[in-house]
This record gives sequence, C-alpha cells and structure tokens, in this order.
Amino acid sequence: MAPGADPVAAEASLSAAFVAYASDVSTGRVRANRVDKDIDIQQRKVDKADLLKAAADASDFAAWLAALPPKGDYPDLQKALAKWREKRATAVYTPMADGTALKPGMIDVRVPILRKRLAELDFTVPPAGTVADLYDEPLVVVVKAYQEMKGLTVDGVIGAKTVRSLNTTIDERIEQIVANLERRRWLPEDLGARYVYVNTGDYSMIFVNEGKLAFRSQVIVGTPKDPTPEIQSVMRGFQTNPYWTVPQSIAGEEYLPILRRDPNALAGSGFKIFASWSNDDELDPNTVDWSSIHPKAFPYRIRQDSGASNALGYIFFPFVNKYGIYMHDTASRWLFTEGSRNFSHGCIRLQNPLDFVEKVFNGKNGFSKERVQQVIATGQQAHYTFPESITLYVTYRTVTASAEGMPTFRDDVYGRDHRVVKAMAKP
Repeated sequence: MAPGADPVAAEASLSAAFVAYASDVSTGRVRANRVDKDIDIQQRKVDKADLLKAAADASDFAAWLAALPPKGDYPDLQKALAKWREKRATAVYTPMADGTALKPGMIDVRVPILRKRLAELDFTVPPAGTVADLYDEPLVVVVKAYQEMKGLTVDGVIGAKTVRSLNTTIDERIEQIVANLERRRWLPEDLGARYVYVNTGDYSMIFVNEGKLAFRSQVIVGTPKDPTPEIQSVMRGFQTNPYWTVPQSIAGEEYLPILRRDPNALAGSGFKIFASWSNDDELDPNTVDWSSIHPKAFPYRIRQDSGASNALGYIFFPFVNKYGIYMHDTASRWLFTEGSRNFSHGCIRLQNPLDFVEKVFNGKNGFSKERVQQVIATGQQAHYTFPESITLYVTYRTVTASAEGMPTFRDDVYGRDHRVVKAMAKP
C-alpha cells in the first residue's frame, strides 16, 4: 500500500474488484436477456455477501478462486482461446473471391486459392494435377470434409455459404470462442440429472436421463430471419395429431399472397379459415376480397388439420415460453439430410420424435411406441404426460472444444456471437 493511502478505501476497492471478477467468471459478464431480444434465460446469479464469506472461509483461496468458472468444456474452450490468440500472430489468410458456384469438374482460377485457403485452415490438401485450375475429385473430398465439420451442406459445391465460411477470419473465430465462454457462464453449473439440451448452433439435441446420455437427434431450427431463441423451460408431455394454427405474422406474410392468387389454394393442404381468433365459424375464402387485407393486420385464423401434410407432423411438444415456439415432428423429413438446417420459423423440428418419447417413458406407465403409432393412425388427438417433467435448455453454441483444446466451429448464422462480444466490450 502506498504511503498515506486510506486502508479502509483500499480494502473496499479490492473487495469490489474481487466480487466483480468472481461474479463475472461464474455467472457471466453481461445480462444475457439484454443482449438480444431472442435470449430469455434464467441466468445464474450470485450473492455478493455470500461470495465474500466463501472467500474468507476458503482454506485454499487460490483453489477456491480457480473453481469458480463453469465445468464441462469450459476449460477446454479456454485452452482453445489461448491457442487461437497465439495463432493470430503467425496465421496466413487468403480470402476466396465471390462468384458463381464452383462445382466439381469445373476449371476456375479460384481453385489454387481454394487449395491455399484449406491448407491455411490445417487441412491436408492433395497437390494439383496437370491442370492447376481444375476442381478435381481429390480436392472435392477435402471440401466435403470441411463442409461436414462446419455443418454446411456436404455437396462439394463452393457456393455462397461455403465461401462465407472459408473467409471467416481468425479474429472472428476468436470472437466466437469468447462469446461461447460467456454463453456457458450463463447456464447453471449443473444442468441437472434429467434434461433436454438443444444446440441450435450445430442443429443437435440430446436427452440426458439420470445423468447419462439417453438419446441424441438432429434438429431443424429457425432461419436467420426467424431465429430460434435461447430459452429455458420445462417439457411435461406431448400430443398426437396436432392442428397447426398459423401465426398471424406468417398468415399475413406468406399465406395472404397465395390467397390473393387463388382463394382455394390452401384447402388442398388441409387448411381451414375461420372468421376470427375467438370462434370456430368457418369462412368461405371465396367471399373475401383478399386484395383489401393488409399483411400486418391479418384478421382471420388459419388452421391446418392434422394429417400427413401437417406442418407439425404427427407429434407436438408444447412448453412455456414468450416466443410461442415449440418442438414438433415434421412433414418435411428430407430436410434432415441438409447440413445447415435453418428452415423453420423458430420452432424446433425433431428428427425421430417417437424414439425420443420412448426413451423418456423408458417402459413406465405402460407406454409403448407401437401404441402411439396406432393412435396416430386413427387420427386421434391424444395427450400424454411424461412420468417426470424434463428441464429444457435451448442454447446457441457455435464452438465446442475437445480436452486437447481443439475447437469445432460452426458459423454464426444468427450473428448472435458478435452481439454478445459487443455487449461484453461495454463498461
């Protein structure tokens, strides 16, 4: 302490700095729900007095302080961040030029640049053949491996999304790691013994039961225009053969133009139109002047009957959230073959919902998948309650890391990582 310094003020300043650090590293540096309108989670909080008491009572203060950050892959992400910051000093970056899609077998001046860029990203690139500009099959194999790693459509075609991914800079990747470290700090230290964890960043879902992985699936999530939010909620059951009530915004934006062209166009897909949201008086679409309806003030209720073409598929999982999203089956199952699965209006489409509920019930309450299939076949709208409720986490992890600190990056399609880092930079 400097001569003449006020010891009381110095202790207060030191205590404030300690509390700020301990709080930031254990629960996050920013308030998650203020970062983005599509984030609504129950972020962890700490009591300042409890922190000071715990620090004072710790027999090994250094060990106690080191234990404050989250577990899981958090330490591995820290290793990855350190490695990528070191890499920044020596990394070479050769951007790919935009242009028409580069397809296997084509000859293009961008091919040598593609080889160089993949090598810069630590891929083993085979040497060019006699025609240096030929996009040959050995190089296509490397591109497909890159696309698979990044969650892109694995077709070997260098289109706009693959070019954008290849051109992601080291600074942007570092920013992603920082954002994902912060995102992990928001969640509970212990996610619980029974939960569903949906990662919209890599289009995946897992179900953990009694602390063990019980089920894993691919998911389809929201487009960049209609992103799936980050939320925490509770799943309590599911319903078979659901109706789909079209949200008012979708009705005005997507279905109104169809009705203007042909008032009967929706009927073939099982849609009915009702006079209002408060009653079930069905409306004859031919009696409405659709050209006079404003998209932002669509007054009618559109509902799709259950069946093979229903947008929700055969199974619907409701859960409380302010966005009105849910998890459900889908009639468009072929979309699961795509790499980047951003196709919904924000809801989460599950690839194998019946297999999931079979794992959830695990033989309890006389449940069987075969009986549910029979109920679905009859068209019955049946409600099932899970033996135990399930905590649901919907997050947006665009970076995960191995124990060796090797990160796997997915592209920040929602731009949310950048917004998190920008919020962290504020005082």
